Amino acid sequence: MNTSSEHIEKPLLKDDFRHTVPPYPIEPPSIVSGSTYYFESESGLRYEVLFAKKKENYLENIINFSVISDEFDDEYSETNRGEVYRVIATVTEIIRIYHENHKYSISYEFSGEFKEGNRNRQTSVRTLLYYRHAEHLLHPSWNLELIGNKVIVYRKKYGNG
Repeated sequence: MNTSSEHIEKPLLKDDFRHTVPPYPIEPPSIVSGSTYYFESESGLRYEVLFAKKKENYLENIINFSVISDEFDDEYSETNRGEVYRVIATVTEIIRIYHENHKYSISYEFSGEFKEGNRNRQTSVRTLLYYRHAEHLLHPSWNLELIGNKVIVYRKKYGNG
C-alpha cells in the first residue's frame, strides 16, 4: 500500500555534491519531463541516456546508456577514448536533471555491459565503476545496492533518511 509519506520529494545527490570534471554539454528532451537525453564527447562520440519506467511501478526507472555513433555497430561498444570520467560526470548530471523533473521517482537501476573476455564475471567493470561513483554522491535519503550486475538506487522510507 502506498502512503503519502512514500511520495515525499527527496534529493538524489548530496547537498554539497560537485562534479570533479565538467560534464559534456547535454541535449535535453524537447519536453522537460521527457526521458531521452543526448551528449557528444570531445572525440565526437554521440551518446544516448534513456530512462524507462518499470511495468510494476511507474516511479521506478531503468537507465539505458549507449553509444549511438555510426562508427560502432553495437550500441554497447567499448570506446576507450580516455573520456570515461567526463562521460560519468555527464551521465550523473543527466540523472540529476531527470530526477529534478521527476521528484517522486523511487528507484533507478543501471546495468553495465561486460567487456570482451570478462563475461564470466558476476559484475561488469562498468557496473562496478558506476557503483563506486554512486557511493560518493548519493544523498543519505537513498540506499545503494549492487545485485549481480545491477546498480540499484532506491529511496529510503520517509522517517529513515
